Amino acid sequence: MKTLFVSYRVTDLDRSLGFYSALGYAELGKVPLGGGAHLVLLKFPDEPAASLELVHRPGDEPVDVGSGFDHLAIQVEELTLTLTKLMEAGLRPGPLQYPIGPDGPTTSWLTDPDGYRIELVEWPAGHADGITPADFT
Repeated sequence: MKTLFVSYRVTDLDRSLGFYSALGYAELGKVPLGGGAHLVLLKFPDEPAASLELVHRPGDEPVDVGSGFDHLAIQVEELTLTLTKLMEAGLRPGPLQYPIGPDGPTTSWLTDPDGYRIELVEWPAGHADGITPADFT
């Protein structure tokens, strides 16, 4: 088994597509559900398949992220460069953080138009992509 993608319900599809496009996602495809509702599958250019789905149902109540969801983590190659590009695109990422000290990952946080939190992560040189069992030994 493997995780296919994360799915977010969004209030304003155009606004959310603008945000996620500025973040670097590209639209893979759109599925009309009727009544103006859509599923939009997104992926980063180097990903082989969809990694995020936006669900828009215009008749639904506004999105309430609630207290059960915490955040989406996205790996970046050069966080400082990524933050500069995001700010140029009109997004407002937070400052650089070093959650486990100077030898660990560098992170920054931003929030999408519906309140979903996103953690951007740059691993230190030589670290494997993602979190692996080696991170816990």
